[in-house]
Amino acid sequence: MPFNIPILLTWLRVALIPLVVGVFYVPEIGLSRYEQGIASTIIFVVAAATDWFDGFLARRWDQTSAFGAFLDPVADKLMVTGALLVLVHLDRVHPITAFIIIGREIAISALREWMAQIGASKSVAVSSLGKIKTTAQMIAIPMLLFYGDLFGFIDTQVLGKWLLLIAAVLTVWSMLYYLQKAWPLIKKVQESKSGA
Repeated sequence: MPFNIPILLTWLRVALIPLVVGVFYVPEIGLSRYEQGIASTIIFVVAAATDWFDGFLARRWDQTSAFGAFLDPVADKLMVTGALLVLVHLDRVHPITAFIIIGREIAISALREWMAQIGASKSVAVSSLGKIKTTAQMIAIPMLLFYGDLFGFIDTQVLGKWLLLIAAVLTVWSMLYYLQKAWPLIKKVQESKSGA
């Protein structure tokens, strides 16, 4: 396993995930619900920042690796899944919305793995639609963790819920897009197997 600064940042993101969740469930901390929201939001934002920073450094220092390419999306999915489960438990996100987002991530990860096995991973490379979905999602989640008025005039409850709803719609749309791109190759493999 390679060890460098970008991978260290990715591991840091993994290590921060229990803290995003834990601040709401460790009574010894002695924080109010509002303070828990602030702490969780800060931790999530720091973790999200490492996501951008580790990729930037890996490209700039030419320290990209197969292990880093594997660990980075896993860390992202764990972070989003952990936060969504907390938000469902706090009744800030509808379970169906969380299921759509988490289910899509599992489905597309499986599709990408299968496409990589047949040497067609570029067919399901990250699209601009997926990037927009991720942006909406990564803004919505800290807003819903905070769940109050930001700067006295931004209602993060309402804005966060709308952004996550947009992210859920884009989640389905991007999944259909990836499946459409992959379908001809899936069909081709099935035909070659049936003809063999």
